[in-house]
Amino acid sequence: MTEKRFSQADLEQLPSRYRAHLCNTLPGFKSLNLIGTQNAEGVNNLGIFTQVFHVGSNPSLIGILFRPHTVRRDTLENILEHKHFTLNHVHESFYQKAHQTAAKYEANESEFEGVGLTPEFTPDIKAPYVKESQVKIGLELADRVDIAINNTVLIIGRTLEVRVPEEHIKEDGYLDLAAIGSITCTDVDAYHSVNKLARMAYAKPDTDPTELPENLF
Repeated sequence: MTEKRFSQADLEQLPSRYRAHLCNTLPGFKSLNLIGTQNAEGVNNLGIFTQVFHVGSNPSLIGILFRPHTVRRDTLENILEHKHFTLNHVHESFYQKAHQTAAKYEANESEFEGVGLTPEFTPDIKAPYVKESQVKIGLELADRVDIAINNTVLIIGRTLEVRVPEEHIKEDGYLDLAAIGSITCTDVDAYHSVNKLARMAYAKPDTDPTELPENLF
C-alpha cells in the first residue's frame, strides 16, 4: 500500500469538492440521524445529519454541528425557534429515502411527504419522530455555540425522551445498535452496514486486551 501525504498547503490547494470529500471522510465512520422539527406554520421538517455526537450522560446531552447559517437552514431555524427536535436512526430499509431529505425542498414543503416517511408524535415532544426508525430520541435546545473559525453552529440538545426496542438493551444498559440495524456513513453520500466484533472489558493496566469477556453482547 502506497501512502499519500497531504500537507496543510496541499489541502488548501485541492479542488474544493475533492477537498470536501477527503476531509469529510477523514474522521471515519459517523453516526447517521434524521432530525425532525416543525416550523411555525406546523410544517414537518426532516433532514439527514452526520455531525451528531455524545456530549454527556448526566444529564444526557447530544451535540449537532450545523454548517454556517448564511443561507436558509430550516432544521436549525426550527430548533432555535421552537426548542424541540428529534433524532432518528437510519436503517437499511429506508436509507435511500433518508438521503433524499438532503434535497432543497421549499420551507412550506414537508420532507416527510416528499420522500415517503411517516411523522409520529408523542405528548412530550413538539417535533415529529420518524415512525420507521427503531431508535428515536426527543430533545430540547440546551445551548448554542457559534464557532468563529469557520462560522459553524454547535447545538447542544438535552434528552427528554428515548424510544428504543427493549429486547436490544443489555443488562448493563448497552444498546445493541448492530442488532437493531442502525447504519453508518462516510462523507455525505456513502452508507455502510455494521458488524459486531466484540465488546471489551474495562481497560486497566493489568488487563490482557486479547482476552475477550464473555456474554457482553
